Amino acid sequence: MNFIGKILPVDGYTVVLHGNLPVDYSKSLTHLYQPLLGIKAVMLYQTLLHEMDFQKEVPIQTHHTLMNYLNISLVEIYEARLKLEGIGLLKTFEEKSTEETVFHYVLQSPFSPYDFFRDAMLSQLLYHHIGEDKYSLLNSHFVRQPEQLYGSNITASFGDVFDTIHSDFMPKQNVNRLPESNGPQLETIDFSWMEHVLKSRMIPYKRVLTTENKRIINQMMQLYGLAEYEVEKCVLWALTDENKLDIAEFKEACHDIFKTSRKEASVQLVTKQSEPIVDIKQADLKKAMSKEEQLIHELETISPKQLLEDLSSGNHASEQDLKAIREIMTTQGLPSPVMNVLIHYVLLQTNMKLSKAYLEKIASHWSRANLQTAREAMVFAKKEKEQYRIATEKKQQNYRNYKQQGNRKEVVPEWFKERKNNTNETKKGSTIDLEREKEEISSLLKQYSNNSKK
Repeated sequence: MNFIGKILPVDGYTVVLHGNLPVDYSKSLTHLYQPLLGIKAVMLYQTLLHEMDFQKEVPIQTHHTLMNYLNISLVEIYEARLKLEGIGLLKTFEEKSTEETVFHYVLQSPFSPYDFFRDAMLSQLLYHHIGEDKYSLLNSHFVRQPEQLYGSNITASFGDVFDTIHSDFMPKQNVNRLPESNGPQLETIDFSWMEHVLKSRMIPYKRVLTTENKRIINQMMQLYGLAEYEVEKCVLWALTDENKLDIAEFKEACHDIFKTSRKEASVQLVTKQSEPIVDIKQADLKKAMSKEEQLIHELETISPKQLLEDLSSGNHASEQDLKAIREIMTTQGLPSPVMNVLIHYVLLQTNMKLSKAYLEKIASHWSRANLQTAREAMVFAKKEKEQYRIATEKKQQNYRNYKQQGNRKEVVPEWFKERKNNTNETKKGSTIDLEREKEEISSLLKQYSNNSKK
């Protein structure tokens, strides 16, 4: 993890606790958070928590104090801090002045054990880290079922006992909602695509896409790295007869799709590795890459919608084209990078016209080949094109050999002469096609560059 220049031992820090700690927070940290974060991150949290007691005497302390307390390096402290921030236990604010730099650490209350198991993402991560047996033990211990009560419930309601000035006032209910500040801080996603899918199937999308359901869908999508079409399948699978989302069924469906499509992968909470520091500028790096490498990089990172808009000089992609692409991605299960290569390939072959029939024909073939990346798709497309060229030339050579075997002079019909001329033209055309493809790649990269500057 690269932390150079971001924090120094002499930099100061203050600590504030946001909210109130649950009574059994230490159990949550030890049994639930520690398997995900590791001991260093948990110890940093507890150290900062108890440091607040001394802030009246020493308002600002240095990070050298933490290094001595925890007996670990500043790099390890920085990495532990990032883990706490990512899981939702810490928010950090930096205050710089000419004299010093001070970091203000705002501790967030951990979930109680009960609320931890209600959080779809954290509970699912814990399951993958500690295994089914240990997970079941902790779950049964912390999430106790309420005792069975007998008899009729005769408890008086608020309205039976009290009266208010505004008798028709009814406060909004906030049942079973977890505080927004708790838990992992995830990027928000646009659910318009899901609304469109549900509307097209005459399903009341507002009943499905509640605030809580959106949060869980977002969590599962990022936890398992699922594409939109995969999440769509999981949602539709988990809908009840009343068109409500069964959360348990939805999580199980997400897990099943993950296991099926990514057999070699496993769900583990690991720290992202920073890019190695290289002593060259970004512009020099782009120059070092070939034009094809640059194109592959662009096709790996943008969405099909953005690709179409870039190829249209920034104009909005047509709804008809987007619908065709969405249907093909859903039915054939093509990842976005592979779909981008398919769009690019079809446009080159059809003079920049997007033919749905042509897209579907190639997509079904690529789907059976199980292509996953833009590089795989480009290599596969070139290989198929080369095999077709070789097969065509072989047929022509076989015919020429057959003709030469005869002793008598054959009368060559006019139509064959014309085809031979066309063949020669085709060979010349293949060279022209290669040059045209290079020009198209250069043109595409120029469009990406111009649009990114806007």
